[in-house]
Amino acid sequence: MAKPIYVLNGPTLNMLGSREPHIYGSQTLADEEAMTADRASAFGHTIDFRQTNSEGQLVDWILEAREKACGIILNGAAYTHTSVALMDAISASELPVVEVHISNIFKREPFRHHSYVSTVSLGVICGLGPIGYALAVEALSDYLAKHLGS
Repeated sequence: MAKPIYVLNGPTLNMLGSREPHIYGSQTLADEEAMTADRASAFGHTIDFRQTNSEGQLVDWILEAREKACGIILNGAAYTHTSVALMDAISASELPVVEVHISNIFKREPFRHHSYVSTVSLGVICGLGPIGYALAVEALSDYLAKHLGS
């Protein structure tokens, strides 16, 4: 059986749909998961979709993905801007990673303009709302097909 794409979500993303809908929209994390799973299926992939408010848990999942996943879509949320540990875990995983943000981090507070995750990711999708996850699936699927034949 083919390895899934890990879709990992960081702090407060469990509050989607009710947290600052003017920034994040009205879709819930469950809505995001269903949309992402449908898009992955269209490309012949499955997903393992997870959310945590803990930085250490994200690091553990990224390292777990090294053996159990074909790639990672990561919305590290606030940890994107603060966590060298996430950056190091991504490097250690040796997997292709697409960074996703629902909001445009460059239109927000200046501290959000820097991403430790970006430096070790294939690319970044931000500011396009919930469809960013589906676009990340497409980008990652294209990369896997070209580079790993999957």
